[in-house]
Amino acid sequence: MTPHPLSALTADEINDVRRVLTDAGQVNTDTRFAYVGLDEPDKYETAPERRARALLLNLKTGAASDARVFLTTKAVEVVPIDAAVGQLPILDEEFGVIGPILNESPEWLAALEKRGVDPGSVIFAPLSAGNYGYPDEVGKRLLRVLAFRQDFPADHCWAHPVDGLCAYVDLIERKLHKLIDHRVFEVPEESGNYNDPEVAGPPLEGLKPIEIRQPEGPSFRFDGDELHWANWSLRVGFDTREGLVLRKLAFGGRPIVERASIAEMVVPYADPSPVRFWQNYFDTGEYLFGRYANSLKLGCDCLGEITYLDVTVADELGNPRVVDNAICVHEEDFGTLWKHSDLFTGIAETRRQRRLVISFFTTVGNYDYGFYWYLYLDGTIECEVKLTGFLFTSAYPEEGSDFATQVAPGLGAPYHQHLFCARLDMAVDGGANAVDEIDVVPTPMGEGNEHGNAFTTRATRLTSETAREAAPNRVWRIVNPGKLNRMGEPVGYTLSVQQSPTLLADPESVIAARASFATKHLWVTRYASGERYAAGDFVNQSPGGDGLPAYTAAGRDIDGEDIVLWHTFGPTHVPRLEDWPIMPVDHAKFTLKPTGFFDRNPTLNVP
Repeated sequence: MTPHPLSALTADEINDVRRVLTDAGQVNTDTRFAYVGLDEPDKYETAPERRARALLLNLKTGAASDARVFLTTKAVEVVPIDAAVGQLPILDEEFGVIGPILNESPEWLAALEKRGVDPGSVIFAPLSAGNYGYPDEVGKRLLRVLAFRQDFPADHCWAHPVDGLCAYVDLIERKLHKLIDHRVFEVPEESGNYNDPEVAGPPLEGLKPIEIRQPEGPSFRFDGDELHWANWSLRVGFDTREGLVLRKLAFGGRPIVERASIAEMVVPYADPSPVRFWQNYFDTGEYLFGRYANSLKLGCDCLGEITYLDVTVADELGNPRVVDNAICVHEEDFGTLWKHSDLFTGIAETRRQRRLVISFFTTVGNYDYGFYWYLYLDGTIECEVKLTGFLFTSAYPEEGSDFATQVAPGLGAPYHQHLFCARLDMAVDGGANAVDEIDVVPTPMGEGNEHGNAFTTRATRLTSETAREAAPNRVWRIVNPGKLNRMGEPVGYTLSVQQSPTLLADPESVIAARASFATKHLWVTRYASGERYAAGDFVNQSPGGDGLPAYTAAGRDIDGEDIVLWHTFGPTHVPRLEDWPIMPVDHAKFTLKPTGFFDRNPTLNVP
């Protein structure tokens, strides 16, 4: 059976992509598949042929190409990628070559000897290099490498940074490009092995079991990858780059969001030292966090009546790889939905809220991220990111630091941010939408407000592509000017965001150019099928300027048009002692809530 045009590639289709590209002479023994995924059709195509997109890298020459494979006709379109635009995402195989390269480098070995570190105990942290305009790096495919000491196979190396030292490695030439040996620090000795009883302490006593049961099974059902629950319907997808992708979200058959995903994220660090100033990771565009999806376990990652979905991705040789139990779908009780005990009638009624949860977890190096999409009975949509894992550590200098917290003796945790960008292709009751910026403002005391108690709302229609900042008492309302509710107002949904800083790096910095999306809380663009990623298609070692700055440069009309919202959100992390040796979950989220979308409370009939 032919898959739905929006369904993720099947294992057979991934095999077809590899065969077709091989037959077309695009693949040899040195070729690696940096990405394989569905090349989504334009939403206005009436009979789209299924296409795949493959990003190909030659490990020997560094040559890269962007290929489209038409899965029915087996036609191929290939476009070379100029390294000046950016490099393809980093490969797992490239992480693996760092050890052999550096362990044969006299400079590297001498630097370890100076620190009294056995090369055999070193764990390498190869990291994306960014682009700082250095002439000797032009055209090179690079990783910048920090080191940690591991004292035995089960030892968590993050406790023992070998700091003051950084290696720049040329991945094509397979050699050390440059060594930064700035300062010798003592390697911190305190254990980070949170699973060691000597570190964790005796087990906490007194907690009794919690059971979550649905004796009649879950209330949702799947038809292929189409999910139905209560009044909701949507398609659940997965992409190697973006992870979870939700499409065609509708309530009672009325469309709300055409497509929702995390289009980019960046983790900029605050330590300006010569070995760490470049630490800025784009976990979506540079690392493709979807490929690191966890296989979830009942009772640990998910609790209750769980439906798991496997996902199929491509490995770096272009072969299909199945991640078992990658997506978790379940219902949760969520407390009171509505309640009233009436003084005059004696009637007391309560209804319970519940939500449908669609989630996955991914591990990118030291951090673990859970991405949760919630659908509520009252039409609310919420996205939450849960952040946990290990801090990326440094040595903590004797003189102290303005840019890190000392979390253990001699062990630092640099300040950093996690800035996610959600791409929301809106379709509130249809495709012609507009955005009103709503501020709640005080009314000056005077005539008509003699007692000074008044406040009101002020709405500003956004008419052309723009980027906006959040503010106290500010929301954005996405309306459909052509669809009115019973009060004669446009139907709408309101985007409510958390008050949190955008990118704190200097506006003239390299990271501000490369992660421009993170400098504003909200961007609004006119829909265009090729505008998928907030920082552009090729993020690794990109110079900046692509993505949202380029998309909005045209200043296209967005008033009553097919629009896309891009929302930047996430925590600024000043680490605490309580974050060591493993971090309790932190949370970041945003909410889309119906506002005049319904003519009255849509949950009156909840039993």
